[in-house]
Amino acid sequence: MSNNAQTVWITGGSSGIGAALAREWAARGANIILSGRNRERLEAIAADCGECLILPFDVRDDAALADATAQAIAWKGNVDVAVANAGISQRSQALKTDMQVYRDIIDIDLTAQIAFTQSLIGHMAQRGSGSLLFISSIAGKVGVPMRTAYCAAKFGLAGYADALRAELSQKGVGVHVIYPGSIATDVSRNALTADGTKRGHSDKAIDEGIPPAIAAKTMIDAVTKGEREIILAEGVEANMGEMRRTPEALFDQVARWVAKGYIEKLEAQS
Repeated sequence: MSNNAQTVWITGGSSGIGAALAREWAARGANIILSGRNRERLEAIAADCGECLILPFDVRDDAALADATAQAIAWKGNVDVAVANAGISQRSQALKTDMQVYRDIIDIDLTAQIAFTQSLIGHMAQRGSGSLLFISSIAGKVGVPMRTAYCAAKFGLAGYADALRAELSQKGVGVHVIYPGSIATDVSRNALTADGTKRGHSDKAIDEGIPPAIAAKTMIDAVTKGEREIILAEGVEANMGEMRRTPEALFDQVARWVAKGYIEKLEAQS
């Protein structure tokens, strides 16, 4: 996958991993589309990104998503790369957590990211090209205490992405799932607590994590090489991720089912 002159659309682009990916892709010659809820913060990132389109909206708003998708495709005639990055984390015990926290995190981190992707897969499949990136987490590989809602959403996102990869394997669209460990962002500070309020302070592991700029470069390099499952972590987090890594042969096996008509056979039975 070449980065030059590509159009890359990133959700959650106003800070953290999303902002770092935008800057790195822009430095490699890509046209950037930035989405998030805060226009001013998006504009600040866009100032570093050369040719950039800002499409602020709430990822849970289906009508706003449909309008943004039309604008994104019309801007350069296509979207080459879509990054499902918007999300929010959690720091609370399941025993103490309001059910609404589960609904909110799963809505933002899973359902809205699926909706974002669904809005673009027809466009990419028709063109016979494109790349879909899903920002999961090591907590999408291994259940981590104090993050039951977050783990549920991130595991779910990876499952959707892996199944989608198989379905699109004959249509020229690549699907990549990234599993970051601790990256030095505000993810912990912005995490929801048991009653749904923001935590307001960070973790030592996050503050000492991989710098976002380095993480972004590593992610894009891996995607450019065609890697389907990208574990980006250090120390014990890296070990955890590697212990749960999906064998490449398994991805290939499922893709072969599709190539041999698995989808058509099931649809014929409907």
